[in-house]
Amino acid sequence: MLCGSLLSPLALAVEPGPEGHDTPELSPTVITAIAPSSPLTVVTNPKDPRQPVPASDGADYLKTIPGFSAIRSGGTNGDPVLRGMFGSRLNILTNGGVMLGACPNRMDAPTSYISPETYDRLTVIKGPQSVIWGPGGSAGTILFEREPEKFGTLGSRVNASLLAGSNGRFDKVLDAAAGNSQAYARFVGNQSRSDDYKDGNGDTVPSRWDKWNGDVTLGWTPDTDTLLELTAGKGDGEARYAGRGMDGSQFKRESLGLRFEKSNLGEVLDKIEAQVYYNYADHVMDNYSLRTPSGSGMMGMPMVSNVDRRTLGARIKATWRWADVQLISGIDAQTNEHRKRGGMGVDAHKGKPWTKDADFHNYGVFSELTWYATGEDRLISGARLDRASARDFRQASATNGDTRADTLPSGFIRYEHDLASIPATSYIGLGHAQRFPDYWELFSPTNGPRGSVNAFDSIKPEKTTQLDFGIQYQDERLQAWASGYVGQIRDYILFDYRSMMGMSSTQAQNIDARIMGGELGAAYKLDENWKADATLAYAWGKNSSDGKALPQMPPLESRLGLSYSRDTWSVGALWRLVAAQNRIAENQGNVVGKDYEKSGGFGVFSLNGAYKVNHNLKLSAGVDNLFDKAYAEHLNLAGNAGFGYPAADPQPVNEPGRTFWTKVDFSF
Repeated sequence: MLCGSLLSPLALAVEPGPEGHDTPELSPTVITAIAPSSPLTVVTNPKDPRQPVPASDGADYLKTIPGFSAIRSGGTNGDPVLRGMFGSRLNILTNGGVMLGACPNRMDAPTSYISPETYDRLTVIKGPQSVIWGPGGSAGTILFEREPEKFGTLGSRVNASLLAGSNGRFDKVLDAAAGNSQAYARFVGNQSRSDDYKDGNGDTVPSRWDKWNGDVTLGWTPDTDTLLELTAGKGDGEARYAGRGMDGSQFKRESLGLRFEKSNLGEVLDKIEAQVYYNYADHVMDNYSLRTPSGSGMMGMPMVSNVDRRTLGARIKATWRWADVQLISGIDAQTNEHRKRGGMGVDAHKGKPWTKDADFHNYGVFSELTWYATGEDRLISGARLDRASARDFRQASATNGDTRADTLPSGFIRYEHDLASIPATSYIGLGHAQRFPDYWELFSPTNGPRGSVNAFDSIKPEKTTQLDFGIQYQDERLQAWASGYVGQIRDYILFDYRSMMGMSSTQAQNIDARIMGGELGAAYKLDENWKADATLAYAWGKNSSDGKALPQMPPLESRLGLSYSRDTWSVGALWRLVAAQNRIAENQGNVVGKDYEKSGGFGVFSLNGAYKVNHNLKLSAGVDNLFDKAYAEHLNLAGNAGFGYPAADPQPVNEPGRTFWTKVDFSF
């Protein structure tokens, strides 16, 4: 239920567990949307059951947060979009590290390696309003985090869940830990699978997937102020896509991390945090493992592409505290390299040598200061400076061996005020972020701007200046919030899609753009049992260089909810309403998708219920798209001809029809 989340977005009832360990009590609610917990910041527990039933990736979970959408192609592994902004405009971190995908067209977007339910906390910071989490992030920062374990005497805990649903959906999650006051060990593992789904017309949409992840954490806590933690993980999977010419037959992931924290160091220097991480993605795409090649056309014969990305990074930061001031300062660094191999024929990549085509480096220094001017007023500001570089290793490229580098400043300032007359907080913030072009913008386009050698040679860094403002109100019965933004983006990186004699190409160029929009929501407790809620999100963009609409902008969207809860059970209804999108820029977009047609509006009605059997066991169930509506999201790839979709007349991939699901959560 939306209101279960809106009225207390951070609430998780906690009772002392066995052996001095706190075990979170299972709450009899189903999450349908998430409200901000502080200005421009949303914090939630991704383990909570939610509606609609999530795919096995991070992008689909983020869609419950107003302002988020995703570029869809059926099934799993969508690509997240916040306020119409996509790609490395979103800074996505898992346990403080960056996991970069390898596919030149982002088939394995960073969120495709994230299983939300295996994390303890999801934090979203909207806009360029933080500088401590790395470069880029002009649209926002997304943090999937696991908390350190806290045990007293020797003890253990186990959290687990099972989810079953329509279309062969079956998910399993196990999260177990054991330890004492000085050390702990934790294992988190999950598996998620689904068959192809049927849309509201009863047509089968190619969309099946099968994924798994496993992560181990070892922690040492010699005292309450010290933490040394080692993490290691692996994962793999496969997924097929109605909107792509190839499927993902391998999503191998390897992760290693080490972090150190020391708190309460002195009267001024309060805390030191240091971290190093390693993430590796080994991704295989082909057109024969999960589909049958057509035998004709460009993709008619079996073909395969194997790409990988190796990322190594580190961060060290310190926190100083004075009477009314907090300062966080530090440095971070990241390097990654990209390789590829492939060929025509089944498993043609195996045994072939890897070819390195690119590597990237970034070194940054940052500071973020909070001044508690009075009991009601806070001023938060930050600045960072990055030195970013990339080198082109492509043998056939005109820029082979060339290196390009830029020094990029970013910063923000935000004023927050607690109103004295009403229980509300208002805020206004101005941020500026300069973003170095990412791999997909430098190496994926066929061409760069007119008159240039290629995109690597000529695409400029993106420069976003944005004003964010809003207000949040909460009393015993009502929580309401509104946030807005208006921004100017210089050298916005835009993709043009072209087709000539059956051959398609992409051209990257820099334009100037204007953006604005906002989100608002309210949840009202009608009485002790009934709650009503509503959210609204809108994003608008204009290509001010050409006077056209900015492409790939999500339409106006609203969610209306009503729920009834009593003691250990609850029922709820969700009505999602999406307007038509008529403002498009045909054949323009990003590396994943383009605007190819206007989209119609739609409404989807869903029901959910939950029952807490006892402190340790909860059951939840729901039906999504109750009336079996046939609809497609505006941000959507066109169906691929390899699955029978018409090549000459692009058609969007429809979303699932009526879907039943049930979930069991255990905690002990």
